[in-house]
Amino acid sequence: MTRTHDVPPSRRAVLGAAAVAALTVAAGAAPAAAGARGARWPTRFPLPDGWLPEGITIGSRPYAYMGSRANGAVYRTDLRTGEGRIVHEGAPGLAAIGLKLDRDGLLYVAGGGGGTARIVDARDGRLLRTHRLTEATGHFVNDVVLLGDRAWFTDSRGPVLYGVPRGRDGAVRALPLTGDWEQTPDVNNANGIVSTPDGRGLIVVRSTPGELYRVDLATGRATRIALAGAADVVNGDGLVRVGRTLYVVQNRLDLVSVWDLDARAGRATLRRTITDPGFDVPATAARYGDRLYLVNARFTSPQTPETTFTAVAVDR
Repeated sequence: MTRTHDVPPSRRAVLGAAAVAALTVAAGAAPAAAGARGARWPTRFPLPDGWLPEGITIGSRPYAYMGSRANGAVYRTDLRTGEGRIVHEGAPGLAAIGLKLDRDGLLYVAGGGGGTARIVDARDGRLLRTHRLTEATGHFVNDVVLLGDRAWFTDSRGPVLYGVPRGRDGAVRALPLTGDWEQTPDVNNANGIVSTPDGRGLIVVRSTPGELYRVDLATGRATRIALAGAADVVNGDGLVRVGRTLYVVQNRLDLVSVWDLDARAGRATLRRTITDPGFDVPATAARYGDRLYLVNARFTSPQTPETTFTAVAVDR
């Protein structure tokens, strides 16, 4: 049973301290599908053994696309039945971390340590193009959001965002992060990414030490978002935004924290947390109707070809 925990003021400091100790959407991207609330729709979704999932995306139809860290393949699941198949085979040496599905049926796929962004046709699985985002070693292209005429990718090991043209050829824009941003060496920094409520900027979670930032697309200036109700969002991974509600997947804590943003995304107030027995280090999430769909990365379990993996649905 999914558990939703409201956070009264008296518990806020306790929750923040517990998070420290315990140490993957633009609004309107998915329809408010009433059918997703139906009891007949499954809440558990098997993935192929050894899949190593981390990213998930859902468009206007009830299909989830989940990438593989093992070889960059993409798996599609029908949310109504739980049945799925591989739609993009990938190749040795590739990875599919975060991914987003555009309205035109194109998947934008973050390539992890390969430093790439790939564009895949979700309808037939064809690889359409590959963008080399960085030539430097040690970088990790992690997650992606679609905003305006670009797909914006995070780099967990470098203080920079990459803007890839959507649906056309063109130059990649590198946007260095400045302002309040402080890059911590040898850990994951920038991770999940969504647009701001006004659509003019981006919100990025810095997994270590667990902070949220608003990024100006014109200058790259990052302003830390003040948190109320918890000290941090440590282990913050995928982000989902619906209006002024921000969902932060905190992977190794096995929870999703739910925040109310103010109009300028300068402050976030913790409203509640979501947990579920089916969580096993969930990495990212996507919305369809009144549900969140999350992939279990199982980072604390053996990452072998025989390891089983699932996705899970919870009420939001």
